[in-house]
Amino acid sequence: FPVRDRDFRTAAWPGTGGIIAQCVSVAKTPQGVAIRDTKDVTNKTLYFTPAEWNAFSQGMKAGEFDCD
Repeated sequence: FPVRDRDFRTAAWPGTGGIIAQCVSVAKTPQGVAIRDTKDVTNKTLYFTPAEWNAFSQGMKAGEFDCD
């Protein structure tokens, strides 16, 4: 699905030592969600359907991806 550069928003969260990490841009559209690397936008953009994104979001909230 088409996504324009202006549709992307940079995700930010506190990293190690309170530093804000800004490495992922996300664009939400009715067709789904697109994600790309903010440091190299020429890399491949990943696309997810709304159902895939919902499953991923629920997994994140449930702690399924913790690296501890």
